[in-house]
Amino acid sequence: MLSGWEPVRLGLIASLARPGGNVTGVAWFNLLPKRMELLKEIVPNLRRVAFITDVMGAAYRPPEASKITEENRQIAASALGFTWQVFTAAAASDYDEIFARLAAEHYDAAYISATQFSSDNLTRIGQLGSRHRIPTVGPAARWARGGLLLTYGDDPIRTAARALEYVDKILRGSKPSDLPVEQGTYFELVINLKTAKELGLTVPPSLIARADEVIE
Repeated sequence: MLSGWEPVRLGLIASLARPGGNVTGVAWFNLLPKRMELLKEIVPNLRRVAFITDVMGAAYRPPEASKITEENRQIAASALGFTWQVFTAAAASDYDEIFARLAAEHYDAAYISATQFSSDNLTRIGQLGSRHRIPTVGPAARWARGGLLLTYGDDPIRTAARALEYVDKILRGSKPSDLPVEQGTYFELVINLKTAKELGLTVPPSLIARADEVIE
């Protein structure tokens, strides 16, 4: 596994310590609550949040994965005091309509789900967020480089390096079932100050100091 998401709950392995079967590697867990916590440091009056996904992500997501995501939305909303609504894009042009609606209905932020469809439309999403003054948060560093306000997620280079160490062990004779699954421990916080300026937001110095990358 390279960044295997919630592998125990999705039935890929028996446990982290004893995965069993033929699957092992690096596991990651849902970071949605932490991303929203970081966003609230920039947007303290966070009350209404849109969670934007797409038909591709919804169609290929196992029921248990949808359940996990829903649970994490509830955890974040309860802890941080906001309400949320899911919006689903079926085409790239749908993002225009969604963001126009968010602005009209006074949403405070948009959480962009990690799907191939949204990844392919990062520039469009970033521009729409700035145009409609909707702060956006997402999963990985390159999304902030594409224009999102803030991202928090795993470092793909470090994760790939750890996964290759598993490959090396297996090629040398180790059984996957005997290799404990490692939990991701290194996360990148990236803040786009250019986007923050366009949104009229001030990023606290304490958050900037914690960032792994600041885009100006």
